[in-house]
Amino acid sequence: MTAETLAPTPPVLPLIVPGVYAPQWDTGLLARALHREGVGPSTDVLDLGTGSGALAVQAARLGARVTAVDISRRAVLTARMNALLAGRRVRVRRGDLTDAVPGSSYDLVISNPPYVPSPSESLPRRGRARAWDAGPDGRAFVDRICAAAPTVLRPGGVLLIVHSGLCGGRTTVQRLAAAGLRASITDRVRVPYGPVLRARLPWLVREGLADGADRREELVVIRAERA
Repeated sequence: MTAETLAPTPPVLPLIVPGVYAPQWDTGLLARALHREGVGPSTDVLDLGTGSGALAVQAARLGARVTAVDISRRAVLTARMNALLAGRRVRVRRGDLTDAVPGSSYDLVISNPPYVPSPSESLPRRGRARAWDAGPDGRAFVDRICAAAPTVLRPGGVLLIVHSGLCGGRTTVQRLAAAGLRASITDRVRVPYGPVLRARLPWLVREGLADGADRREELVVIRAERA
């Protein structure tokens, strides 16, 4: 079962460095899902693509032991500073998704990865677009997380990932199921297109990824559990 929910308020942080993804509706939607997981002092949490550290700090406030990962030096600095300013302990590592935590496993993995479809085949290596561009189908990072999830989840562990409906919530569920996880869409919400999607709308329509008559984007949270 999935539920259409009201657009959640994103977490507020004291520091956002230019070039680092600021908390938005997708962050708020995933934060709400995080709070339903019964996170506490015995929970080891991994935040993949932490950005500003908003979700990592939320998990730490719930008492969890949190490791946060991002490939951007600016994001790593921002996440560390926001954890410090919040008075929470978060271990922040720089690296490429799960490659930054080899051999480690967690009770809960959360991720708000780049997921915006892009006309370019190549992924940006610098600049603001690095925080959202994810290849022509928007799945460059989502698919990698689906494939890696079983290797970093403990038995009974849970993955929570948020992304746009433009890159296929059902596809994510199917890939996670193929990896041996029990997966479903647990949350969905429709929000107005932001400036990036508005600028790309003609291309999205031509590619069959969007309906030009509807200027709202669906966001979904997928929950997957390792048996």
